[in-house]
Amino acid sequence: MKIEIIHKLLHFKQPAGTSRGIYTTRDVWYIVLIDTTNPSHYGVGECAPLPDLSCDALPNYEAILKEACKQFVDTGCIDREALRPYPSILFGLETAWAHYQAQSIQLWQTPFSQGKEGIPINGLIWMGNFDEMYQRIEEKMQQGFRCIKLKIGAINFEKELELLAHIRQHFSADQITLRVDANGAFSPSEALDKLQRLSEYHIHSIEQPIRAGQWEEMNRLCKSTPIPIALDEELIGINNRNDKIALLETIRPQYIILKPSLHGGLCGSQEWIELATQYGIGHWITSAIESNIGLNAIAQWTATLCPTLPQGLGTGMLFTDNVDFPLHIQGDCLWYHSEEADPNIINWLRQ
Repeated sequence: MKIEIIHKLLHFKQPAGTSRGIYTTRDVWYIVLIDTTNPSHYGVGECAPLPDLSCDALPNYEAILKEACKQFVDTGCIDREALRPYPSILFGLETAWAHYQAQSIQLWQTPFSQGKEGIPINGLIWMGNFDEMYQRIEEKMQQGFRCIKLKIGAINFEKELELLAHIRQHFSADQITLRVDANGAFSPSEALDKLQRLSEYHIHSIEQPIRAGQWEEMNRLCKSTPIPIALDEELIGINNRNDKIALLETIRPQYIILKPSLHGGLCGSQEWIELATQYGIGHWITSAIESNIGLNAIAQWTATLCPTLPQGLGTGMLFTDNVDFPLHIQGDCLWYHSEEADPNIINWLRQ
């Protein structure tokens, strides 16, 4: 077996507003495992650290990636312990190996991969000005989403409440579940008051109301919040088992949200789930604006968990230059159309 590393720069169809600024392009490194005796037998994994967010978005990232790939070829196994500090690299190797072993982008056999069941997902409303977010909300409601997630904290709070009120004027909490993601926008002193006001709109959960790293403040908030709190950025960089236990025991959130390329790859995310379950903490899985190669791997793995809550998955439609995959949104579910042929990933990578 040999490994190739191929770098691509993907372009967003429109600027993507996040808690770490606005992205117009996305650097991605693809790991390609190739059978030297049969080049048509290969596996591809995606390594895509997010600048200023991923714990492994380092200046020497490519050198670390090359060394991890060399170790894999030399030993024939993934050193998961050594790669705990590099979740996006671990995710890329895990999923490339799963693809190589399956010899198909159906990485695991599930009702989802067989095209028999969809995965429930939320409709994501990206940050923008009031008019942009209003239009996006209208589109998601018309598309039939029963769970809508709004990123808040980018515009005036009163205007954000107005957007939530607009949804509730048309749909009750039984008809549409509302999630919000504050991306740490609230200060500890104002957070509880803002949560009280948000609760008037029957919010399912709020992600990261205050910035990460304030464990005691977050614990106090989780104890008194009128809205269940979900941790996201808080989990980034917490890669060791004992540190994970310490975080969960200290904060005691209602939910954790896992992005495998940020939170430990597949094995690290599984560890988070097992620990959270012991503390009665719920979870769901989401993507971190990967291309369809990474997104497919996350969706295929998520399906093995038999999720019931809406997950945070899409179809990679954010990019102008994505590889086509048989992933489609129908209603409020992500579906894998198993009757469609596997994409020619190698040709796309070499373009």
